[in-house]
Amino acid sequence: MDEEKSLFTVGVDIGGTKIDAALVDASGDIISTYYRFLDPLRDVDRTIASVIDSIKICLKESGKTASAIGIGVAGQIDKISGIVRRSPNLPAWKDVPLGARFKEAFDLPVAVDNDVRASTWGEWQHGSGKGLNDLVCLFVGTGVGGGVVSNGHLMEGCCNTAGELGHLTIVAGGRKCRCPNDGCLEAYVGGWAIAERAQDAVRANPSGGQTLLSIAGDISQISSITVSQAYKKGDPLAQRLIKDTSRYLAAGLVSIVNSLNPCLIILGGSVILGLPEIVPLVEKRVREQALQTAVENLRISVGSLGNKAGVVGAAALARDILRRKS
Repeated sequence: MDEEKSLFTVGVDIGGTKIDAALVDASGDIISTYYRFLDPLRDVDRTIASVIDSIKICLKESGKTASAIGIGVAGQIDKISGIVRRSPNLPAWKDVPLGARFKEAFDLPVAVDNDVRASTWGEWQHGSGKGLNDLVCLFVGTGVGGGVVSNGHLMEGCCNTAGELGHLTIVAGGRKCRCPNDGCLEAYVGGWAIAERAQDAVRANPSGGQTLLSIAGDISQISSITVSQAYKKGDPLAQRLIKDTSRYLAAGLVSIVNSLNPCLIILGGSVILGLPEIVPLVEKRVREQALQTAVENLRISVGSLGNKAGVVGAAALARDILRRKS
């Protein structure tokens, strides 16, 4: 056990727009880290080369040796084989043998899983959910994903896709999602969806969208960050967009609360971190609209690991491989 605690593992978080790598110790503390932006249209081989380079930089800076590597990827993962089947926010990623590529590059055990499930593992083992057996993590960033811990086990499902909470239908026949469905939660509250809704609102009301336009410079450049900046300036259109976003997010959480009855919902991701003011708006609606018995012991909080939940969780997944092998 003491030997296990002295081991270091690498965690990598590959999202829709970033690569984040870190060397992490047994307590979930980051020893060294390296972050770089990712072009989602970049070809797979160049992206993998960038990840390998990021890991090497972390190891060199720390002067330590890793015992295993954990990788969280935004997509559907075959956990046994380490193959990335598909990634809606990384269009080039189809049936990529990621685990095998990294075993070959580093000659270490490698764990590959969905990025949000890795983040859930991080918050559960080392963050806001530590010590709890029933919780849900919902991460709202470029896309929306989740993880469910039930009775002390991280749910995986039949094909390791459990936790795709961003693809709950909240509006039948609603806005087109990046998955095959319409009306998904992600299609209303994901970063890309907030941007699309804001652009549509400015096209419909150019005079009301002047603040958004002055920040972004052009309608096509309006993003969720633009909306957040305008909201903080008191812009009426941005305030309406954020109010609507809180309403859509609450609708998804009500379904989650009613169906899964967690003790804790942890909210994270760039949209939440950039606009934490949305959390009390969402919580108020959830407590008003969910089944009352389901919210009696419910807490809703922002994750304590912030934007490092992914790398900490991926490193914890790697450590779990070592634990199961010992």
